Amino acid sequence: MTEPPSPVRMLLSRHTRRREFITLLGSAAASAIWPRVARAQPAKVPTIGFLGAATLSSTSKSVTAFVQRLRELGWIEGRTVAIEYRWGEGRNERFAELAAEFVRLKVDVIVTSGVAALVVKQATSVIPIVFAVAADPLGTGLVASLARPGSNVTGLSTQFADTGSKRLGILREAIPGLRKLAIIGNVGYPASVLEMNEVQETARTIGLEVATLEIRRAEDIAPAFEALKDRVEALYVCGDALTATNRNRIFTFALAARLPTIIGSGESLESGGLISYGPNFVDLYRRSADYVDKILRGAKPADLPVEQPTKFDLVINLVTARALGLTVPSALLARADEVIE
Repeated sequence: MTEPPSPVRMLLSRHTRRREFITLLGSAAASAIWPRVARAQPAKVPTIGFLGAATLSSTSKSVTAFVQRLRELGWIEGRTVAIEYRWGEGRNERFAELAAEFVRLKVDVIVTSGVAALVVKQATSVIPIVFAVAADPLGTGLVASLARPGSNVTGLSTQFADTGSKRLGILREAIPGLRKLAIIGNVGYPASVLEMNEVQETARTIGLEVATLEIRRAEDIAPAFEALKDRVEALYVCGDALTATNRNRIFTFALAARLPTIIGSGESLESGGLISYGPNFVDLYRRSADYVDKILRGAKPADLPVEQPTKFDLVINLVTARALGLTVPSALLARADEVIE
């Protein structure tokens, strides 16, 4: 027969149940509090994948302007936004590798330019893409419409081909007796081909003899210049990531051959070019940050129209002019937005 519990045992049993009840209450309270603490932890900041089509050295001013504008819009690198930088060095195979890497990283938006934008578009139809610079986004198939891009891609057009004839006119003004012209461009980039064709057509219309230097990679540059063999008097450089990356090499060959040069990007002239005329790239990269801001706040690229340049700059490098023994007409110097001395 079981012995009835003693008063002491009954008292201990009541104390034990009381402690268990208090412990249970405490656990419930803790479980109610901890989720709130967890929710108070900092959220993961959005990530921008920045794919520079050329090199940092060739676009440093533009990158600085992009980051500064982001800051003005409240996106502070390392605090409210992360930026993953990659550089394509003007090589198509690099663009594909880096685009795939951004897809694996699941970045929130990709910023790039030119031919790299075409490659990135092939890599993802989901991640928003902003091109800070693209010569012919409609003609190259980057967007379906300038007013309504219609996909995950939008950005800013440079109208490079449209300004080719004007660049040629400026070059003739700098060299009044110009008769023979060489054009160098990356035939692997459709927009460069369009620019080459426009300049060729204009040159022949005004009676210039034209030689074309078709390149696809850096290794093609030296043989292209060797083929000239003093047959021309000036060089027109079609702008793209390949020529931007190799601008030092191109201008070194041009100076050695005593060829005045013209190109579309003012940033390139510090490497030894003579004249540039075209959209202000620093301004375009700055404006691309506004696209990124809108996308990170919920806008869809398909609904953001492609914008046109609003600032065009004429830059003349008098250091190069002196090295070539060339006197730039005073009327042309007076119109320049910047003169490098």
